[in-house]
Amino acid sequence: MGRDRQWRNGTGVLRITGRDASAPVPVPVEIAASYGARRRGLLGRDGIEGAILLTPCNSVHTFRMRFSIDVAYLNRELRIVDVHTMKPGRFGRPRLRARHVLEAEAGAMAAWGLRPGVRLAIDV
Repeated sequence: MGRDRQWRNGTGVLRITGRDASAPVPVPVEIAASYGARRRGLLGRDGIEGAILLTPCNSVHTFRMRFSIDVAYLNRELRIVDVHTMKPGRFGRPRLRARHVLEAEAGAMAAWGLRPGVRLAIDV
């Protein structure tokens, strides 16, 4: 799931492997790997069950979005580099070490225990 992985559009399950929990909570995740899927992202939606992974990506915006989102920037090994909550109509700074971006509804990432340094896994 690191450098050699070829990502494709689709769905999967996000597992939070790098936190202190006996049974990590699986989270449904959409994978947006093509240009069109990344560009569309969460635009036009009223919410999302789970999360969406944009890859490759190191910066996002929330223009024309209908709800606030949590944004986690991930490196090549799917370790969280940074986490932010963004309101609609904002532009996020690019994170140079980020290779992927995980987006979810505001508050979801805190509930899942996501913070910088946590490692994730995605089963497709």
